[in-house]
Amino acid sequence: MHAREFALRSAIMTCAKLWLRQHRFAVFTAACCLLAFAGGLLWADQACREASQGRVFHELGALPRNDVGLVLGTSKTVGHGRPNLHFQARIDAAARLYHAGKVKHLLVSGDNHVRTYDEPSDMRAALIAEGVPAAAITCDYAGFRTLDSVVRAETVFGLKRCTIVSEEFHCPRALWIAKVHGLDAVAYAAPDVKYAAWSLRVKCREVLARGWGGVDLYLLHRHPKFSGPREPLLLQKGRGGA
Repeated sequence: MHAREFALRSAIMTCAKLWLRQHRFAVFTAACCLLAFAGGLLWADQACREASQGRVFHELGALPRNDVGLVLGTSKTVGHGRPNLHFQARIDAAARLYHAGKVKHLLVSGDNHVRTYDEPSDMRAALIAEGVPAAAITCDYAGFRTLDSVVRAETVFGLKRCTIVSEEFHCPRALWIAKVHGLDAVAYAAPDVKYAAWSLRVKCREVLARGWGGVDLYLLHRHPKFSGPREPLLLQKGRGGA
């Protein structure tokens, strides 16, 4: 029995060595690609950290005032019509920002690629329900991705400075995009979702999104899907602080 096992293991090892010898170039190439991929993710993560250093705020008291808060979009519901916890976290944070007098106006930017899916209108309605005046809200219906939302804030809506509103895990990438495109931004971080499995899944996606963000910014030099026409925001006059 032991002799048979030894012979089987020897045959497997021989086949494996033969396979590796025949495919050594493919294996080497795959290993290099894997290392480059991992290195790219690490570089993108570091770039996000550097861009967001000292620019992500959790307390309203320390947050600088800006005329406009840019609220990054997400869907109101997830599978089977369940409430999206990220949506409510961003809405609550944006409403606090406005009511504290830290911004005069909210630009809600999200996806509206089909008539039946309208993130900006859902955000607008939710903010009005939390006491934000309709006149203090502008919808950007072409914020298909974070890059689109941030870049269009400058190129379409004429912002030079703003306060980005999203969860803490998302803010560094948005600030990185803002920095590369010359938008002077800080971020007000909504609390991350507390459910461990949900939060872990989203944060794993964010690691990949940061890597792809580097490709967009430095290799593809990608621009928003729709870049115009310009629609400068008309802000309420005379709104003061809290």
